[in-house]
Amino acid sequence: MPQEKTVLNTRVVNHENAHEITKDGAFNRQKNRFATPFGDQPGELPVEAGRYRLLWAKICPWAHRAVIVRELLGLQNVISLGTASPVRTENGWEFSLDEGGVDPVLGIRYLPEIYAATDPHYNGRATVPTVADVITGKVVNNDYFRLTNYFETAFKPFHKEGAPDLYPEELRARIDEFNDLLFHEVNNGVYKAGFAHSQAAYEQAYDVLFARLDQLEERLSGQRYLFGSSITDSDVRFYVTLVRFDAAYYSVFRTNRNRIIDFPNIWNYAKDLYQTPGFGDTTDFDSIKRGYQLGNHADNPNQLLAKGPDVSVWNQPHNRDRVFG
Repeated sequence: MPQEKTVLNTRVVNHENAHEITKDGAFNRQKNRFATPFGDQPGELPVEAGRYRLLWAKICPWAHRAVIVRELLGLQNVISLGTASPVRTENGWEFSLDEGGVDPVLGIRYLPEIYAATDPHYNGRATVPTVADVITGKVVNNDYFRLTNYFETAFKPFHKEGAPDLYPEELRARIDEFNDLLFHEVNNGVYKAGFAHSQAAYEQAYDVLFARLDQLEERLSGQRYLFGSSITDSDVRFYVTLVRFDAAYYSVFRTNRNRIIDFPNIWNYAKDLYQTPGFGDTTDFDSIKRGYQLGNHADNPNQLLAKGPDVSVWNQPHNRDRVFG
């Protein structure tokens, strides 16, 4: 039987009471509360092997990209991984997949427990990814926007031999500029459409999203990846949206002008990444479908799980290596 544990000072915070819906019905994602950077400067989080635990749920694109980068750079034995159920409960993300229903390292059943222990006055949503300090048992970072960059730079002494340079110094300014645009118009753009509370806000997000996808379709007609011939941090960020699009966003968030499979260049690019170690092997379509269709993202009172789409197509040949080498 799952271990019963009292949850103190925790409550589910939805988008409305987290003040994420503006007066005109638009979705405005909450700010990250724990954003102390990793590094060796005063006030920064010390970079140590075995000190931190990355908490995620396989549904979440923000958490997924941190897990992909952890895999690509070989940080699996440096930063441990805790996995919550893909369907968020009324008490928040739950570690029901683990024996006894608690995270085996932190001893928590619900993610909000560790937020409450860290800051009893925190009234935002307890989000994944969360990085916890296993020594103190507290949250140290939930800055999903910069987390992959910390793995790529501050944790470089622990990268595996031959690890890719996902954030090359000479490209960082361009990558940062692109990532900011990608976040507002694509990564978070699907949520702006899906969580909109007015027709105008929904249609604005929808139009911006597909205008940018059209531009990225053209960009990928001339190069294998977003910044040329090598995978960068930007490709990881784009991928996690693409891999959820047809299975979740297209129907649940009503971003239904096109499927990703309908963009020839983006689709072959997405398959190329999916078939690259670190991408497809950390992608769980069943969790993605359950999280979006059975969780609080969808109005689905009968809890029906869509049978499609056919995910075997992600293993079909792509043309990127043949066209670009």
